[in-house]
Amino acid sequence: MQRKKILPVLHKYRAEGRKAFAVLLDPDKVELEHFPAFLHACVQNHVDLFFVGGSLITTYATDEIIAAIHQHTDLPAVLFPGNSLHVEASADAILLLSLISGRNPEFLIGQHVIAAPILKKSKLEILPTGYMLVESGRATTVSYISNTTPIPRDKPSVAACTALAGEMLGLQLIYMDAGSGAHLPITPEMIAAVRQTVDLPIIVGGGINTPQKAQTALQAGADVIVIGNGIEQNPSLLPAIGALMAQFKTIEA
Repeated sequence: MQRKKILPVLHKYRAEGRKAFAVLLDPDKVELEHFPAFLHACVQNHVDLFFVGGSLITTYATDEIIAAIHQHTDLPAVLFPGNSLHVEASADAILLLSLISGRNPEFLIGQHVIAAPILKKSKLEILPTGYMLVESGRATTVSYISNTTPIPRDKPSVAACTALAGEMLGLQLIYMDAGSGAHLPITPEMIAAVRQTVDLPIIVGGGINTPQKAQTALQAGADVIVIGNGIEQNPSLLPAIGALMAQFKTIEA
């Protein structure tokens, strides 16, 4: 299988000022019977890549989801793992998430040590990612599972310094996440503070459930927006975000 390289493309987009749209797929919530039609809709609505995974997976269908993505689209499937058990070698790449906003060593380095030999064998493209959980107005699964405290949403300087430390440690991406089903998205002030501090591509997700919120995140400095729960709850959000991304790509070009 010819794997699709992700990191060079994201760095190229960053250099050119282009924006990307990622759809987060929770294996527990994907209905495989209707999935091909959904994938076709994603292609039609300017989706650039898929993130597959989550903090807690109770029904393992990741391999079937990735197979369907490869069968019905030319878009890359990137693992978004909750722990070292969530490695699937048929994906194109994996976000190797280091939870730099927390102080739990298991999610800073512990799970990575366990996964490293598996990842080396898998030939997946490794995307070293500084993962920053941000307060969203409610407790999230990732906060509970990781046993970490999110960055307060009104502390952009803390987020900026955290991202800077990640960049200095050699991480290649910064992922700012309010968590699945977040009540509140990450503030534009926080996104802008991180954007002004690091040169890495910035991924922003959680609580983006309207085109206006997506546009705000992109204008504040996000290079990639991630939407999952919002589309699950409101399917019309996909074409709405697709129209926004088409407009953004025209503007940025």
